[in-house]
Amino acid sequence: MDDSRVRAYAKLLVERCIDPQPGWQVLVAATTEARPLARELSRLLAARGAFALPRISFGAPFPLDLDWIEAAPAELAGRLAPLEQGVLDSVDASIFVLAPEDADATARLGPEASRAFRLHVSAQRLRGRAGETPSVRCDFPCRAYAEAAGLSLADFEDLLYAACLRDWDAEARRMRPVLDRFDRAEEVRIVGEGTDVCLSLHGRAGAIDDGHVNVPGGEVYFCPVEDSAEGEILFDLPSGRAVEGVRLRLERGEVVDAAAARGDDVLQRALATDAGARRVGELGLGCNEGITRHLRNVLFDEKMAGTVHLALGSGIPAIGGRNESALHWDLVKDLRTRGELWCDGELVQRDGRWLL
Repeated sequence: MDDSRVRAYAKLLVERCIDPQPGWQVLVAATTEARPLARELSRLLAARGAFALPRISFGAPFPLDLDWIEAAPAELAGRLAPLEQGVLDSVDASIFVLAPEDADATARLGPEASRAFRLHVSAQRLRGRAGETPSVRCDFPCRAYAEAAGLSLADFEDLLYAACLRDWDAEARRMRPVLDRFDRAEEVRIVGEGTDVCLSLHGRAGAIDDGHVNVPGGEVYFCPVEDSAEGEILFDLPSGRAVEGVRLRLERGEVVDAAAARGDDVLQRALATDAGARRVGELGLGCNEGITRHLRNVLFDEKMAGTVHLALGSGIPAIGGRNESALHWDLVKDLRTRGELWCDGELVQRDGRWLL
């Protein structure tokens, strides 16, 4: 692995994404697979006069103790240890590095353990999503991600760094017209294969992820009015390796019918997480031209230029989202072939190309 790219990646996460100040306490949650990046992050935080609080897990899909979650009784599994909750409540910033040994580990969890896992992830990211503290989530190249994408590890590394190590100030300027047009929109309509769905953005302002919130950045995102989604949508990009071909029918903002061509049991468990899991918490518009193919990795697939994604579950309070749920599951629709985006009756994207 090219150590210079690891250093550049760590520099992006520390300097652009969280910009720690002297004396800050920064949570660095990673896995054993991401050791080179975790070490570099600690060095850079030290150079900035900040404290690193490392939490290293054993290769779980999210840096959490999956063994404890699976083994704990249901009444305990969904709670964080009080000391760990105190850490989350006190840190000044957080970095979450995902690099699993097995990308499908959570798909094999039982219903209770799966729900507990989502609760832990939500608790870890709560303050960052609320805009209370700087927080970033990213991936690190590992064999599980490369295998899921059908690539060698070296090829996956090349694609990941091409998507992440970009001129993010220039990318922000390029995405600004998209944000401006959708900020003016009352209604958004998504049209494509098996898809015709409308959502309201009335009173909701969006935001640009220009390498601050998730890495890779490269999306413009909103929280639709919670009871507004109407219509049907087919998500044609796989959600990891466990779920493919998700179809949803929405009425008054709620999923009233759902099925998956593969992994339907995983989909149904996710929808049963809690009352908010059946509502749309986010609308995202992929704008990252450094991602040229889907990787069966939602963090990248949702940013690919010419895609759109809806997240089932929790909204993003920092941009006005009100839906509450332990679930936040991004499902991706590819609009590059016979796809359209409309704002208030105006066609603004056709076949993945902006008409702004």
